Amino acid sequence: MAIGKKLKKINQENNFFYLTLALVALLLGSAFVQVVGEGTMDYLLQGFTILTFIVCLASLRFDKNWSRFLYTLLGIWVTVIIIKAFLGIKQMDVVMLVLTFAFFFGTFKSIARQILFSGHIDTNKVIGSVALFLLLGLMWAIAYLILLEFSPNSFTGMEAISWGQNFSNAAYFSFVTLTTLGYGDISPTTPLAQVIVYLEAIVGVFYMAIVVSSLVSSNIEQQVNKNG
Repeated sequence: MAIGKKLKKINQENNFFYLTLALVALLLGSAFVQVVGEGTMDYLLQGFTILTFIVCLASLRFDKNWSRFLYTLLGIWVTVIIIKAFLGIKQMDVVMLVLTFAFFFGTFKSIARQILFSGHIDTNKVIGSVALFLLLGLMWAIAYLILLEFSPNSFTGMEAISWGQNFSNAAYFSFVTLTTLGYGDISPTTPLAQVIVYLEAIVGVFYMAIVVSSLVSSNIEQQVNKNG
């Protein structure tokens, strides 16, 4: 009941704040689950992901098209979890990763449509730009995990283990690449992995330019409209 009341407080003036917190909690949760057992780890990470789903549903319910898709995606995702739990089908891991990527991509698309070059700029939209950046890193992290499912030797420093165990490592490498830090403790070894990595670095650079230009142009338009 308390969670339901909190979700009802999410509106179009603060929705990106809650969404960004949910994404940060997912990243922190993925690091936390590393200290528990392997079986428990998968369930904890799925729990954090479902919680993120719920917050995204509440935060983006104002976008009717995306909210309907999100409900459908959530239903399929829960079904896949149940099938994996009872039947133990290994291929369900790939399906779960693809569904998670679709979730992050759709959420990114919905937020971008609401904040980029969209007129009035406020604190909520600035925080939304942070959520967009986090979603970019998470999408590439999922892409790396999918690649590892099919090509286990794609990276040095990142073993081909279950995606639940690898999620935190993939997210770490993704954000290091997105911000062009390049620590070098994890690196791509196959041509396909290298292409995906440098594409993320390019997107990271261009994202900053696009967001800054969007905020500046929207602010100028806002001031012009205000001054008549």
